[in-house]
Amino acid sequence: MTSALPLRSDGTTRPAGLPLPPARMPLWRDGRPLKRWTYVGVYGPELMLCAAQVHVGGLPQAFWAVLDRASGELTQGTTFLPGRVCPDAQRLRVHTRAAQIDLELAPAGEPVEVTSPHGASFIWTRKLPVHATGSVTAGGRVHRVDAPGLVDMSAGYHARVTSWEWSAGAGRTPDGRDVRWNLVRGIHDAPRRSERTVWIDGAAQETVPARFTDDLSTVSFERDAAALRFSAEAQRARTDRLLVVRSSYRQPFGTFAGTLPGAVTLTEGFGVMERHDARW
Repeated sequence: MTSALPLRSDGTTRPAGLPLPPARMPLWRDGRPLKRWTYVGVYGPELMLCAAQVHVGGLPQAFWAVLDRASGELTQGTTFLPGRVCPDAQRLRVHTRAAQIDLELAPAGEPVEVTSPHGASFIWTRKLPVHATGSVTAGGRVHRVDAPGLVDMSAGYHARVTSWEWSAGAGRTPDGRDVRWNLVRGIHDAPRRSERTVWIDGAAQETVPARFTDDLSTVSFERDAAALRFSAEAQRARTDRLLVVRSSYRQPFGTFAGTLPGAVTLTEGFGVMERHDARW
């Protein structure tokens, strides 16, 4: 069933015979536990935030972070309680003592769905550009939000040891076009039919393979002179060492400058870089 993978589409074409969301996926397959998550990132000039709900083998965890760029304050939290962080493709709600988030998410581009082989099994992801509107209360301040973002829905039976680098963000070109990007190395990163995507005014275009520097300061590209430079402003980081799961994760928020493949120049860019090493 995985011999036809990877497969990339807008979601209307899917590999036959594989259970994929929104269908129920078994908790175990091919000797591996199911991992699934929904992540929402919002990347604006005044405020940036992320929130996610994660399940590893049925065990839940959720996190959120809000960066007020005017003050430089990063407010963040992690919870194992259900119902506190609720992300999906249409809405993001966070209800904790430190933060209240309620955002409507409207589609702002073509969805990209990729199913790839991974280890002895397969993994799946769906990336959707969105526009977020609503309110965020964090750090004692109330913010009205009207900003671009990205929804990442992922699931699958990842290999026991998995590592990746990732970048997502939003910006503008000199002629005012809306730009979003999703760049990765380590998962869904085949030379073709990967999840790597640049959206220009909502139209999705796959990019050539990406390379990340060790300090996450630059993304460069094979067979393309483009380079995306990153300046970090604040960072969410966490390390977990549980009985059978180990995870080391850091995701700095910041600004981007430079070019994306296809000679797409940014006049402004906001978003995140990420490195994640997991033994799960």
